[in-house]
Amino acid sequence: MLRTLIAVHDHKTFSAAADAVHVTHAAVSQQMRTLEESWSIQLFDRSRRTPELTPLGRALVAKAREVVRGYDQMLPSVLGESGVSGDVALGALPTTLTTMVPSAISLLVADHPQVRVRLFPGLSNHLVSQLERGALDAAIVTRPDLLPARLDFLDIAEEPLQLLASCDIESNDPFELLATHPFIRFNRDAVVGHMIESWLQKKGIRVNEAMELDGLEAISSMVFAKLGVAIAPKRAVQTNSPLPLKRLSLGPDAPVRRLGLAFPSETARGRVLKELHRVCLQSVAIGFFGQAAERQTQ
Repeated sequence: MLRTLIAVHDHKTFSAAADAVHVTHAAVSQQMRTLEESWSIQLFDRSRRTPELTPLGRALVAKAREVVRGYDQMLPSVLGESGVSGDVALGALPTTLTTMVPSAISLLVADHPQVRVRLFPGLSNHLVSQLERGALDAAIVTRPDLLPARLDFLDIAEEPLQLLASCDIESNDPFELLATHPFIRFNRDAVVGHMIESWLQKKGIRVNEAMELDGLEAISSMVFAKLGVAIAPKRAVQTNSPLPLKRLSLGPDAPVRRLGLAFPSETARGRVLKELHRVCLQSVAIGFFGQAAERQTQ
């Protein structure tokens, strides 16, 4: 019931709170009335169309957070490091799914075989929304310009954007290539796609758009097939056999994608997420997915 009370405060309506805690609207209403009867106080002003927390109700939400946080940390605090166990619902960007994510999960499970990671691919904005709803424990995302107040973010890597071009093209001038070749665009619904569009506008570059794609592998394959040039992040964790492409710097003011681990500030999975962040950093330090897998088996 305290979790439900917190959800009502965070999501503003009974219906939204019901979705967040996975119960019906009627169940939320009943739980709130039960709390009011148990404490003999009025938590909500029901004279409004949408019930609102009273000042006393809002004060109790702060105390409820402390109680829930203490309850969630009770068992892990006793178990110590052995508390790194159980299921973790992890969101991840498509561009990380063939290198960083499998490398990190492999390292995590090698150190903590009692952990099981359930993976949910998606773009950053969608994954952040899922974190706010409580549908994910954590997500590897591009840091948005504005991080929601109740989410924390731990940096993993910085990935400068670069120009991808066929090796058969003579020029090494990225600005010339953007002006003279078809442009294969990164999905503008992605944070990195928005970064690319903003940079093009800032530089006054008009491109001849040929296609708009989601995955870095698909974009790289199109560039390799000489169908155009593209702008994409320079991966912090590489494959051992990347496609032979020109990878040209966009200059000292090139935009940089900040990859990191986002998670709710008030989480019961703190120990697991700390370990997950550690193995992500370890994967970046290794630099290549194949080498990370080899180290894990040694």
